[in-house]
Amino acid sequence: MDKLTPEQRKKVMQANKGSGTKPEIALAKAMWAAGYRYRKNDKLVFGKPDFTYKRYRVAVFVDGEFWHGKDWDTYRHDFKSNQAFWLAKIERNRARDAEVNAQLQSEGWTVLRFWAKDVHKKTADCVAAVAAAIEATKLTSSKNTGSF
Repeated sequence: MDKLTPEQRKKVMQANKGSGTKPEIALAKAMWAAGYRYRKNDKLVFGKPDFTYKRYRVAVFVDGEFWHGKDWDTYRHDFKSNQAFWLAKIERNRARDAEVNAQLQSEGWTVLRFWAKDVHKKTADCVAAVAAAIEATKLTSSKNTGSF
């Protein structure tokens, strides 16, 4: 049984955003301050990552815990209303995430996925992971071309 009326639920669901969320903004500001310039939601890259570094082929996603099923095996049975809809929706989101990861990796991209709460609590660690991925790509590309 839902605690909200259908009108209230509709307003709550409409308020959820697909991009430009607080965790994305926090990570964007931290990466920009660290000197890493990115493209946001690049439609030319498969899966439309939240941040892309095309030169280094690094794609960064910030996933919401609810929508992308963090600890899914534990929490999948917690839905009280419209259970069939939510199970199908979140499982499809998880499957799509796996498809996007596989496609980008097959194209030579490094894919980083962060949970929104991790970005909120450990922003510096997320920026460090992005920096490490970029630096690793720089090293492999310099070895392949023979330049320093």
